[in-house]
Amino acid sequence: MWPKLAKLNSLRNQMLFGFLFVMIAILTFVGAITFDSVSTMLKNNAAKHIQQTAVQANGRLEGILEQVDSHTTLVATNAYVQQLLLKVRNGGEALLTERQALPAIMNTIPLFASGVRSVELYTHDLKRLFPLNNVRLDEKVSEKWIRKTTEGKGGLVWFGIDPADASALIAIRQVSLLHQNFATGGYLLVRIDRKAFALDSLQGEANGQETMLLVGTEGQLLASNTESVNEEEALSLAATDRETVHLHDRTYVMVKQQSAVTGWTLLILTPVHAITEGISVLRTTIVVSAAIGTVLFILLSLLLSTVISRPILRLIKTMRGARLGGLKPAEIVSSTIEINELNHTYNKMVEDINGLIRLVYEKELLQSRSELKALQAQINPHFLYNTLEALYWSLQEKEEEELADFVVAMSDLFRYTITGPNKAEWVTLRDELDHIEKYLLIMKLRFGGRLRWVIDCPVEFGSAKLPKLLIQPFVENAILHGFESKIGPGTVSLTVELADDGESLLVTVEDDGAGMDEETLGLLRESLVSDNIQLPSTKKTGMGITNVERRMRLFYGDNLTVTDAVTIDSVKDQGTIVRIRIPLAGGTE
Repeated sequence: MWPKLAKLNSLRNQMLFGFLFVMIAILTFVGAITFDSVSTMLKNNAAKHIQQTAVQANGRLEGILEQVDSHTTLVATNAYVQQLLLKVRNGGEALLTERQALPAIMNTIPLFASGVRSVELYTHDLKRLFPLNNVRLDEKVSEKWIRKTTEGKGGLVWFGIDPADASALIAIRQVSLLHQNFATGGYLLVRIDRKAFALDSLQGEANGQETMLLVGTEGQLLASNTESVNEEEALSLAATDRETVHLHDRTYVMVKQQSAVTGWTLLILTPVHAITEGISVLRTTIVVSAAIGTVLFILLSLLLSTVISRPILRLIKTMRGARLGGLKPAEIVSSTIEINELNHTYNKMVEDINGLIRLVYEKELLQSRSELKALQAQINPHFLYNTLEALYWSLQEKEEEELADFVVAMSDLFRYTITGPNKAEWVTLRDELDHIEKYLLIMKLRFGGRLRWVIDCPVEFGSAKLPKLLIQPFVENAILHGFESKIGPGTVSLTVELADDGESLLVTVEDDGAGMDEETLGLLRESLVSDNIQLPSTKKTGMGITNVERRMRLFYGDNLTVTDAVTIDSVKDQGTIVRIRIPLAGGTE
């Protein structure tokens, strides 16, 4: 069984099934994306139409509310009503004849505002002036409603369903006295028939299949175009933020629209199946198109794989013959440019293979000789140390104490500088300063009494870690570029102190040598932040400094910015000051 399967693992079959797999994957992906995009577009378009329906319905409802609001405002600001309530507010009593004039004013509200059943007028102490009876306002509505009306400061406040009559809605307005600093003069209570807010006449995208609910601020179901949704379900729907909801084993797309006048929420629920009726047709179209495309792609892949694999099989036979009986060129019989190029490349390889074999032998021989010479040229650092030690004892025997000290200093300098495979890259500040001290001692052999130096470092900073040879290049530059060309004695000062930030050490190297002009100083400063700046000095001034600055950026990383690493100040013929900032937190070893 396995040998038969192995025979099927040919290039032709791999190309065929590979192309087929890719095509099916692409068709599936494109079909899924297309189906999802079109479905989303259909749903979004339907949602927009439903939203427009909600806006229109809410606008119709708010039109009714604003109509009631405007006419009750006219009554509340009526001069006769204001005068009568002001009289009662000031301790007077409304006479029967005065109260009999109120119906003509109050009846203008139900006359011009559709849906208004009745209007009632109460004084500031909740006694009713119209109609003519002794019922109080707090007997009609709760004290909480009266407080909200007072807090409304003259605005019409909608409270929802009338506790005494479930077929009516209540709205109350505080009547403010215009001539007494808008003090409370009384209250105007309006009852509106719930049928005025009927939602049956509104139709949307789903051809009248929507469920419309009007929910009050206190969770009351004020209006509905269906009897299948109770008040508890309506309150639950108003409280959720989901666009898709489930109700009575059906899935709906829900759109909310809140009234800016009353705070009431209009809910429109549209069945999902009514929105996505055309998606099934789209799904069938995509599946049929994918099937046709797959069949055509199989035929094309079969033809293409045959055209490619047949010349390759011929080339394989030629290569097998070359493995057994020597390298022979292949016949170029294919009409495909790429296959011809492959045959030509193989023939070229056969032609050059013998020459390549000779070159390999020659290179191996040359490499062996080079490795031998490299081994012979290696010098063990211990040989240098032993030689210097023998020179030291020879000078001691000849009582050349000063030269012997210089030899010891040079030996220590070499030991510190030469980094073997087991030597650490990081050293303490104490070790670095000791190395600088030995370097200055050797330089004194050259300059004699002209060279003076001062190293000032508090003892507690000696254990601070820093990369090896970080400070020594600045001291070397101070001598070679500042002191060497100066006539007379010179001083190099090195001080270590805690920086202002308290998290790093500030090392200052100062000399009183030749200094630099403004142009050279500017180029040197710019070279600290740019690798492409070339300094004009013949001694390549600043090369060591820029290398140290780049080492600091490499070792310390984010603990040190470019401008903080090294700063340089110099005055021509007066000297140079270099400041190096070394973070106490250390860096990457």
